[in-house]
Amino acid sequence: HRFVPWVVLNLSKNEKTLRQVTDRSEDKVIPDEQVSQSLLRLFRAFLRGSGGLIPGVQTSFLPRIPLHQDQNENVLFQALGFCIERRPSSLPFAGTGVFVSRGFVPKGATVAMYPGTVYQPYEPILLQSIRNPFVFRCIDGVLVDGNDKGISRMVFRSCSGRDRIGPYMTSDTSWLTDSPQNPLAVGQYVNNCSNERPANVCYQEYDVPDSFPIELRQYLPNVNYSHCTQRRLRCVVLVSLRDIRAGEELFSNYYTIVR
Repeated sequence: HRFVPWVVLNLSKNEKTLRQVTDRSEDKVIPDEQVSQSLLRLFRAFLRGSGGLIPGVQTSFLPRIPLHQDQNENVLFQALGFCIERRPSSLPFAGTGVFVSRGFVPKGATVAMYPGTVYQPYEPILLQSIRNPFVFRCIDGVLVDGNDKGISRMVFRSCSGRDRIGPYMTSDTSWLTDSPQNPLAVGQYVNNCSNERPANVCYQEYDVPDSFPIELRQYLPNVNYSHCTQRRLRCVVLVSLRDIRAGEELFSNYYTIVR
């Protein structure tokens, strides 16, 4: 049920690519605390690398200096031990894919993040969903629109600016560009597995805890569509199901059955 258009066209062709869980808790590959630890370690390294003497502050007289893409990748490698990048998929006609370009990804690591605007089940997404293959459905019906073009792009930028808290940015819009300051924010380009290419990563829903430092939220590639929601910010991360070496493409499960 993750991506309905893919399910309709491909389910009968790829019966072995289904993933079944008994309830929502079974969708957790690793504890959320482990996800938090990885993100905090990486984001703190980004902040140190950008000379964040005033964490997250962005004003007219003291602008935040983003790291160059190569610097971001070096920080990622030093913090987590690997780098990932977008490039043409190894699958025919699959478009863009995501590869481990450097280092080694151990089993149970947070490999990527699925960026986008987060919609509660009761919020409108009809116009944004038209011809949009990047709408990710969580088990509880929450939707994440990972499209970086068109109306989806405009909505994310608008919501990101709206949720700013004083000088603190609480989300990252750079994933909408070719050079995201958070190199993990490319999860929407991970292709679905096949009978010949089994999944090596899996989606995991992750609610950002209230204790997540405000100065580090500038690296989160997600934002709530509604400002008044009382729920924690939903993020979706991709977790490695096995060890993954440099040169391998990431493949996920687009279809999960919850019983």
